Amino acid sequence: MQRMGKGALQHVIAVGSGKGGVGKSSVTALLASELRRRGLRVGILDADVTGPSIPKLVGLSGGLVDRGEGIEPAETTGGLSVVSSQFMVEDEKTPVIWRGPLVTRLILQFFGGVNWGALDYLLIDMPPGTSDVPLTVFQAIPLDGMVFVFTPQELAALIVRKAMNMARELHVPLLGVVENLAYLNCPHCHERIEPFGPSAVAAVATEYGVPILARLPIDPQVSTQGDAGTIEAYRSPDVEALGTAFLASVEAAKKESPTVL
Repeated sequence: MQRMGKGALQHVIAVGSGKGGVGKSSVTALLASELRRRGLRVGILDADVTGPSIPKLVGLSGGLVDRGEGIEPAETTGGLSVVSSQFMVEDEKTPVIWRGPLVTRLILQFFGGVNWGALDYLLIDMPPGTSDVPLTVFQAIPLDGMVFVFTPQELAALIVRKAMNMARELHVPLLGVVENLAYLNCPHCHERIEPFGPSAVAAVATEYGVPILARLPIDPQVSTQGDAGTIEAYRSPDVEALGTAFLASVEAAKKESPTVL
């Protein structure tokens, strides 16, 4: 499969987990919003065609416009450019019931047929699994790297290893790991609690030789603002640290493979 060009996109980064339900889309939206606050031009390609979450998180609805020269991405109040299959259905409850070839064709259209303009970062919110869609993204889109999100459960750590192995086999640079829902701070006694079990992020990071970009806590405010479509407004020292670690990892990858990024 022929790889598509990046055009004016400086960095194209996938965010994946291999497994659903770990908060990957939330992490994608939080990272994109943090990068945007730093003055960077950022877009999100929602590649989870049958389970799109990004529009809800950032408060977007309606359709996409094509003025004959390509699709115009929707824009959030914070200045993020977004495309998603959610914009192609009647309402947020309407399912996208497509076979694999149609899904992969749409993702390629979202990448090559959208007027993204000049972006510093295009983040691709990946669907779960290691099948058609991830394979299409890895083989046809010029990725500069991938970030992996998982939760502390052994099952989540096992599945993310599958996704990391797939990316490595297809020569996609591994930029780092994010452990989401890693712990919570009791509002009464302030004790740190690990409801999903002890952290597995150090073991995964060591095994694959990648940095730990963040351990994000359980914060009800993330869910509240995501449900309200205002996740862009969420701020925390942990998300700021994620942004800093992410940018450092991208720079490190550039030095290691300057012809890639």
